[in-house]
Amino acid sequence: MTSEELKIVTTERFSVLSIGDEPGGAKSEVVADNKKKAQQKDQNTQDNSKSKKKKQKKGKTGGTNTGGTTPAKPKKDPPQLAEWTPTLQRKLDTILSIGEECISPAELQLLLQKTPTFRLYDGFEPSGRMHIAQGVFKAMNVNKATSNDGHFIFWVADWFALMNDKMGGDLEKIKTVGQYLIEVWRAAGMERLESHVHFVWASDEITSRADVYWPLMLDVGRRFNVTRIKKCCQIMGRLEGNLTAAQILYPLMQCTDVFFLETDVCQLGVDQRKVNMLAREYADVAKLKKKPVILSHHMLYGLKAGQEKMSKSDPDSAVFMEDEREDVERKIMAAYCPREVPAGDKRESTMSLVQDDLKNPCLDYIKNIIFAPPNATFTAPSQTFNNYESVEKAFLDGTLSETDLKKGLVDELNNLLEPVRHHFRTDPTAKSLLASVRQFKKEAAAASTKPGDATVRKLDL
Repeated sequence: MTSEELKIVTTERFSVLSIGDEPGGAKSEVVADNKKKAQQKDQNTQDNSKSKKKKQKKGKTGGTNTGGTTPAKPKKDPPQLAEWTPTLQRKLDTILSIGEECISPAELQLLLQKTPTFRLYDGFEPSGRMHIAQGVFKAMNVNKATSNDGHFIFWVADWFALMNDKMGGDLEKIKTVGQYLIEVWRAAGMERLESHVHFVWASDEITSRADVYWPLMLDVGRRFNVTRIKKCCQIMGRLEGNLTAAQILYPLMQCTDVFFLETDVCQLGVDQRKVNMLAREYADVAKLKKKPVILSHHMLYGLKAGQEKMSKSDPDSAVFMEDEREDVERKIMAAYCPREVPAGDKRESTMSLVQDDLKNPCLDYIKNIIFAPPNATFTAPSQTFNNYESVEKAFLDGTLSETDLKKGLVDELNNLLEPVRHHFRTDPTAKSLLASVRQFKKEAAAASTKPGDATVRKLDL
């Protein structure tokens, strides 16, 4: 589905759902009533007098007939639910495996029974290099969804990156980075790109359908106070006291995106959970019949001790998609890899919904990346494992050494990354995009060392 086709589909559907009105609201009733009266008038002209009398007697005539009653609004039959089968159960189980949390599994099951296809969405800021969680991990999750009839909408959030002051606020650079990220996913094995994965640029869609987007965003904004919105600002990695006015708009717009894109499932990371819950709250207060399911995926740990998630600003906190073999080896061999919970470490995780006191990033990579595909194995220098639990047990009881664990992980990661490296070495477009992104990072680093206020660029529509 092209961006233009998506635009047509969502525009048609949004004419019903705009500004919180339910289908069949007051405006819809007037249109339906007028149309029915016109059709009834034509029918009365053609019918014989006997048919008219019968209709009058039964109270089914329009307002021009004496003794008639106002036609009742036709009731829509509830959607037919598909019979729950082992095939649907496998479909549900696979989709649930994408997330660390689902709100709620019952709603997701009902969605699968109502319709054979469904729409998932994730938004991403084009903000620089792509680490392995955003690249390989995301590609694997998307493949799980699309192989089970899901259509995945990637909201390329270039305007959001602008609000968050990425790439120095230069929208053209942000767009270039967005193209680079799409190239990475192509090379990383993301499947069904031409039929079930759709990249939609926020700046293009919002500008072309401003009459739909901005009234909807204003409606979201008027239903929540500033305190509630500021609680969602964690999604940008910003503290409440250090926000620009534009950044306060960020959660409002992200909540709007869910309904603008006609999303069935919000498939973002755990760090985006607060704003996804805001979208469900909005569906309730606006009395919308359709409330999005939330499917929050795990946030991979950073490679250093105490890092709850990877950081693009710290190149040694993660493996990046274009890292060379020696880069991967250096980072993994130096990675934090405890067998026991450090004494006195009682920190609660804000980025994980599953209890994990050990917080070992090497085991985290093995569990969530290496064993993500079906029938995956993990080979250390001395042995091969068929599931994650056996790897964890062997490492914790000392059967598998830290060195062997890390060497096996290095080999597995390099095997996953080699197709991406090859693509960016041999494809002229991909090669040029990567060179541009690297240059942008150099420019940003140089600019950060210069004194003075940052330049605020004008948004050119």
